[in-house]
Amino acid sequence: MPLPITDPALPFFADHHRELAPAAAAWATVHLAQQPQIEDVDASCRALARQLGAAGWLQWCVPPANEEGKTPPLDARAICLLRETFAWHSSLADFVFAMQGLGAGAISLFGDAAQRARYLLGVASGELLAAFALSEPGAGSDAAALACRATRLADGSWQLDGEKTWVSNGGIADFYIVFARTEEEEEEEEAPERSSAGISAFIVDADSPGLAVAERILTLSPHPLARLEFSACQVPASQLLGSPGEGFRIAMATLDMFRISVAAAALGLARRAAHEALRHVQERRMFGQRLADMQITQAKLADMATAIDAAALLTYRAAWQRDQGGTKMQTTRTAAMAKLFATEEAQRVIDAAVQLFGGRGITQGEVVEALYRDIRALRIYEGASEVQKLVIARETLQAFKDSGNLP
Repeated sequence: MPLPITDPALPFFADHHRELAPAAAAWATVHLAQQPQIEDVDASCRALARQLGAAGWLQWCVPPANEEGKTPPLDARAICLLRETFAWHSSLADFVFAMQGLGAGAISLFGDAAQRARYLLGVASGELLAAFALSEPGAGSDAAALACRATRLADGSWQLDGEKTWVSNGGIADFYIVFARTEEEEEEEEAPERSSAGISAFIVDADSPGLAVAERILTLSPHPLARLEFSACQVPASQLLGSPGEGFRIAMATLDMFRISVAAAALGLARRAAHEALRHVQERRMFGQRLADMQITQAKLADMATAIDAAALLTYRAAWQRDQGGTKMQTTRTAAMAKLFATEEAQRVIDAAVQLFGGRGITQGEVVEALYRDIRALRIYEGASEVQKLVIARETLQAFKDSGNLP
């Protein structure tokens, strides 16, 4: 029986990926199950983090330091294979895996030795939950417009004031990677524009005085999400990530890495929907024949299969290119293409599966109903589809200009 994920025999993969894929699929088949309804999401996330950590899967998104004390580069293809696998079996398991990587990614990429030693081991074991706090009520897709401010105090520490929202793992995380403005800017009278310069990144422990969970946000597909408030929240100088003013670069580098993996998660959800649909249409009889025998059904299945294969090729091309050290322009463009296409097509594939199930497809407790709720957010977070189109167009125009075809 073929794996329910992208074929690791494709030329994008190395030998260790070909070993990783079946091992992850076998583990997930035993330990994970799609759970359309979860009574205690917070407790489930903590339990899943420990489970993923104990099995060693989290070390792929939070790699341990080598003998020289340096953190090895993240393996984009491995992360994508794991997210696709976990999403096929449990969207919440995929969420937990991804947030450990995204929340700790900035430390893996930019943290000093003390910061890595303090946080990464706990994240990799699943004992510490990480979170990435970038968005604000007035700064979502336009991350450079953030208003949360960090003021340097006389003793070298920092004081944070402002708020963050749409923080995944908000309310249950043990620490947050928080981005705040550290330089004053002149305010224009009309339509002021914030610059990405002057933004810095901080590691803020959840129990820091002045940090409060102002609101838990309920969403279509339940997972921990919150709005945070910072009121004279003091952060030691040692908790600054990188250098002052480097925060925007840190945020974008972290998102560029994990944006590709969002496409892989969408791919896993789409593959599960197609699997459920294929099984259903071969069992369901209508008008004296199986649904699978009807040409209109076959046309729908053909569209689903083609969309999934195309999304897989775009996703793993982007991951391969990043692992090969492609230029920032190349990786940014291909990552945006992968996320845009995979998430949009996964939505269509899952919608088609629900339609094939008929009334059962919108019934709570059905796998395809849960998938229908799970997929929707992926078209928004880590860069909405509309933003991905802007990125693709910008990078395409720039590449055309650089080739000498534009004045």
